[in-house]
Amino acid sequence: MAFFIVPLLMRPHILAGGDSLLSTFCEDNIENYALNSPFENNLKLLLKSLPASASTWATGFNNTFVGEGRDRVYGQALCRGDVNSTVCRICIENASQEILKQCKTEAAIIWFDRCQVRYSFQNFSFFMVYTGKYPNQTKLEKNVSNPVHFVQVLTYLMKNIANETAFDPSTRMFATGEIKFSRKKTIYGLVQCTRDMAQQDCYSCFDYAFKDLQACCSSREGGFVVSRNCNVRFQLYRFYNVSGLVLTYPASNEDKWKIWMVVIVSCIPLSVLAIIVGFWASYHGRKKRTERDDDRSQNALVHELAWPTGVDITEEGELVSSEELPFMKLSTLMAATDNFSDSNKLGIGGFGTVYKGVLADGNTVAVKRLSRKSWQGLEEFKNELMVIAKLQHRNLVKLLGCAMEGHEKLLVYEFMPNRSLDLFIFDSIKRSQLDWKTCYDIIVGIARGLLYLHEESRLKIIHRDLKPNNVLLDHEMVVKISDFGMARIFGEDQNTANTRRVVGTYGYMAPEYAMEGLFSVKSDVFSFGVILLEIISGRKNSGFYLTGQAQTLLAYAWKLWNEGKEMEFVDPLLIESCMITQILKCMHIGLLCVQEDPADRPTISKVVVLLGKESIPLPKPKQPALSVGRVIQTDRFFIANPSVNDLTGSILAPR
Repeated sequence: MAFFIVPLLMRPHILAGGDSLLSTFCEDNIENYALNSPFENNLKLLLKSLPASASTWATGFNNTFVGEGRDRVYGQALCRGDVNSTVCRICIENASQEILKQCKTEAAIIWFDRCQVRYSFQNFSFFMVYTGKYPNQTKLEKNVSNPVHFVQVLTYLMKNIANETAFDPSTRMFATGEIKFSRKKTIYGLVQCTRDMAQQDCYSCFDYAFKDLQACCSSREGGFVVSRNCNVRFQLYRFYNVSGLVLTYPASNEDKWKIWMVVIVSCIPLSVLAIIVGFWASYHGRKKRTERDDDRSQNALVHELAWPTGVDITEEGELVSSEELPFMKLSTLMAATDNFSDSNKLGIGGFGTVYKGVLADGNTVAVKRLSRKSWQGLEEFKNELMVIAKLQHRNLVKLLGCAMEGHEKLLVYEFMPNRSLDLFIFDSIKRSQLDWKTCYDIIVGIARGLLYLHEESRLKIIHRDLKPNNVLLDHEMVVKISDFGMARIFGEDQNTANTRRVVGTYGYMAPEYAMEGLFSVKSDVFSFGVILLEIISGRKNSGFYLTGQAQTLLAYAWKLWNEGKEMEFVDPLLIESCMITQILKCMHIGLLCVQEDPADRPTISKVVVLLGKESIPLPKPKQPALSVGRVIQTDRFFIANPSVNDLTGSILAPR
């Protein structure tokens, strides 16, 4: 459920009917549909049917689909629970027209003030995924005068509304409420879930959304979080059309203490009062300091980096540049990137933007600039420095330096003129430039890079986000594995670990990791197997759909393997240049790597041996794992029905 925190004082896009367009999300990690294709025709039929459907305007909610097989399109419409059928129909019409104009991807969602419309090539009725990103904080909204008390009252209100929404069947997953914040001000809140959700899933979605609402707007006079499956909003004015819960905030011990203070003030001398006021001010000063956001200071980050990277700290509190951790000036990198010009932008990641830069000596570099508002990005920055500063290998990207000045955190890498593997294997034009020898060298390069991480470096490192986007290619098409912000370092005798914060990407995550938070070297082997099968077939695992039992690329490969039709899986562009026995062996290895049980998967050292020798017999692969995890960028994931086999995206998820 990708969410977006919408600044309420932004000027909205007003369409016919007076409804406001809040946000549009065209899922950019999947393919665009072809012009005049069966998929596009089915999509247009679907969007035309949504506002006309009796189910939509009579109940305010509709799940439907149009078409068959891989051209089937699933759709969903949801109107706000307080609008009438006419307003609902007009809003859905506007949303359906607008999403066609703004998105050409095979999955998208659009949010209006009074409704939302969603479509996808996959059936999303049985699983919910919560992922998101933080926008820049708006300075247009006014701050409240007593933020600590305001947050307490707001939390009390929204949690009561959420309970009503999720667990009272009569609400139809929509509830509103109000509560007095002060004598003159009232907070009004709204929570809504899509009506295909289970009760607990609805509340879980609210819980995630409200945490993000607090991070953005809890000390301001309004905020709005929209997501695929739930929406949360509050204002200091009534913005809905129905009556809801009317709550009273219970008096706290602090409030009772204030009453006692009034009594004491009237009964004691002024000198004693001054002492009490002094203690009171001191107590609240400490309390406010402890309630502030956990904003990591430059000094704290410096000390966190110093010990694991083995560098010294100056008396001024700065890290000393070294061979392992070279430092650059911010001004140098600003000049190299033309002040981070959009024309030099190479791409946008979950926690920052990457720019092309040219240093004064003429060397071209890639500069990753951390998002100033991303706490998770700060963790990734620290993690990447601690990991990659200790690694040197032909098949790993080289860190050239970093910069830390004020709020700016930057990483500098060697520049890869051929960018990343995904731009070749999933592009019909560029893919024709790859013959089998080049593909085979890329496969071996990825395996050797992983072997170094798992077994040959000073540390045992689990990458945790291996995907074609993170496999870079230099001018000679040599593999350079990149992006170690999510990597984990294992102890010498450690084999597995568990995490409550699942990170990774759509279609490449091992099932035991996505579902239970368990990761090991075998998790990376699973990701490697997915990439290997994608290289051979020229198809994305995340965008693959077939009717019947083979609904993922992995299942399709296994099905053809068992039927003796392996060559049907191979990209026709590779057949002329390949050695049949070699490409089939690689397919076999890929299937071994994506088996459901981690114990059945080979180690990466075994994979390297298998790739290098022709005559080693291979065991028969078992059925591959279900494809799990749909992520679009950083952050939360939960499943309503784990038996459904169309889950796959890039996620970061507390478990």
